[in-house]
Amino acid sequence: MNTDTQAPAILITGGSRGVGAATARLAAARGYDVAISFVSNEAAALAVVADVRAAGRRALAVRADSADPAQVANLFDAIDREFGRLDVLVNNAAMLARQSRLEDLGFERMTRIFAVNAIGPILCAQQAAKRMSYRHNGRGGVVINVSSASARLGSPNEYVDYAASKGALETFTIGFAKEVAREGIRVNCIRPGHIYTEMHASCGEPGRVDRVKDSIPMGRGGQPEEVANAILWLASSEASFVTGTFLDVTGGK
Repeated sequence: MNTDTQAPAILITGGSRGVGAATARLAAARGYDVAISFVSNEAAALAVVADVRAAGRRALAVRADSADPAQVANLFDAIDREFGRLDVLVNNAAMLARQSRLEDLGFERMTRIFAVNAIGPILCAQQAAKRMSYRHNGRGGVVINVSSASARLGSPNEYVDYAASKGALETFTIGFAKEVAREGIRVNCIRPGHIYTEMHASCGEPGRVDRVKDSIPMGRGGQPEEVANAILWLASSEASFVTGTFLDVTGGK
């Protein structure tokens, strides 16, 4: 059933909470069938699925660690079976560890952060390209990588390994965008700033956004829905001549 009368299909990795969940819900409202991946919180993933279906769209949730090539392959195979197409990939899955100076970072933490935040999106983009690219008889598509303002700012004394992993993701965005620009695939990158999500709580400081909001020119943190709106604009035909580009959603920071 791989016909253009079908709704477009979007995959959002790490779609069970925060920016990913907000993007999934907004995508459903915009007419997409929605697949999400999650690692641990099945209840949250199923809540997103229920909301997508309540909006009248098809939904799929797959447990998959995006840093594991076999699990990534299984994720994309499940989308092939369920939707028979993939139009948009949002590489949103990421991890953040507890705040720490460089001297105190462990090797296992560093390797896991780079595996999830940098290698994971590359693995997912590889699978997406095989389905979207004109070279593989695809219809084209869009890949959106979710980076962070930390890639520009460095996150000293807190998350230099996380910031470095996002810097790697941004360099990948530039190269991959050029590689597939004539194959029908647009590749762009979103840089959220301080957004109210559970990620900060998981790293030991749930009030982090409120602590730093006075340093933000707009004087407040952002909402996940504000990032989701930017992601879905980049996915839309309104951004048809936009590729290899970075969009900051940071309140000016």
